[in-house]
Amino acid sequence: MSIPTRHREALQVQAENRVTITKHPDGCLLLFPRPEWEMFRSRIAALPMDAHWWRRIFLGNAADIEMDGNGRVLIAPELRSAALLDKEVMLLGMGSHFEIWDAATYAAKEQAAMAQGMPDALKNFSF
Repeated sequence: MSIPTRHREALQVQAENRVTITKHPDGCLLLFPRPEWEMFRSRIAALPMDAHWWRRIFLGNAADIEMDGNGRVLIAPELRSAALLDKEVMLLGMGSHFEIWDAATYAAKEQAAMAQGMPDALKNFSF
């Protein structure tokens, strides 16, 4: 997968081309710059025992990857399969990390979320 230029430069500077990709239970993958991954990993590792399956999902599926000279990352087949990544892929910036989605899956989930209406937490939010 090719990282868009606008994000590639930030990853080159912040993470020295090193990222970590792991599964997310929503059906996407998470891509972290390595320094952000280390903070996330520490928080997940500190979860109590009743969250051991979540540790397995996030930590057990993590893959450390280096971007190549053209700003591309090679996503392992098991991670591609977990997120149903086929041809069209979306990279969403989420602040400290990115989400990688199959474009059709994302569109369907976004449409379902919009149909449910705005959650209470956002009803008084000023845009």
